[in-house]
Amino acid sequence: MELTTGAILRRITETPLSTSAHKLATIILDGIAWKDGYNGLERGTAVFTLAHLAEKMGVSRQHLTALLVELSASGLALVRWKPNGKFAPWLFRFGGNADADAPPDVVTSRGDTSLSRESKNKIIFAGRIEIDAGTNVYRSPWADLIKTAKASLACWNVDTQVIWERFVAFNRARGNAAVPAGFLLGFMRRWRTSPGAAARPEDAPTPQRALEPEERELHGQIKAAPSANRQFHASDLCRLIGQAAYEARVLDVIRQFGCPRFTATLVVHGRAVIAGEIPR
Repeated sequence: MELTTGAILRRITETPLSTSAHKLATIILDGIAWKDGYNGLERGTAVFTLAHLAEKMGVSRQHLTALLVELSASGLALVRWKPNGKFAPWLFRFGGNADADAPPDVVTSRGDTSLSRESKNKIIFAGRIEIDAGTNVYRSPWADLIKTAKASLACWNVDTQVIWERFVAFNRARGNAAVPAGFLLGFMRRWRTSPGAAARPEDAPTPQRALEPEERELHGQIKAAPSANRQFHASDLCRLIGQAAYEARVLDVIRQFGCPRFTATLVVHGRAVIAGEIPR
């Protein structure tokens, strides 16, 4: 039996869940492909990164994980898996929806003509893309698809070959030898460019401004204390010299370099590491 968007939505509203879990379920439902091969996915499957879901939900990754567990344990029986490697997005599917006892209005009859199933306007990126297959897009089956898809996207005025080269460079940098074809459409949808701006390949060199001596000194002191450990450095230094002295050091750096407070705290931590007051 085949399901419609409305059928799963009714299941979501009828399933006892927290408000946040209901919202998460509808976001996943909105991303489901209803035509086999659409976005490179099997029918009934959605693809998201956890970071993207957390951003759309406005919650932390820890809270998101709890909500996913709630959906998995509920009657929706949400399942997720990652078949394309550690850094690939997750695939999602609602399970337990096609049981034989489901009421008639929950399943799709053969005469169903819902837009989500029958729309002829979808651009189908089916199959897999071999990243090392070549750099000339016009010798691949993807040129016409890119040209058609970009017409309604931010990259509408970017050359098809440039889009292809950036996509290939993006995946090579991540060690991807082959990816689902839907990733190409997703890459194009996330394109960032200014209207009328000249497009350039991803690997084109960007001129770098020479740093002033004062800037080099600032950066050198910051490097001594990585920003990932700043909370530990702050607490260690405050225990050693006191909160008032710590604040005085931060203000001195702000006055000396005219930098933001965040940068100033990293400089203070770096100087303390260099002086041996706290460990790196």
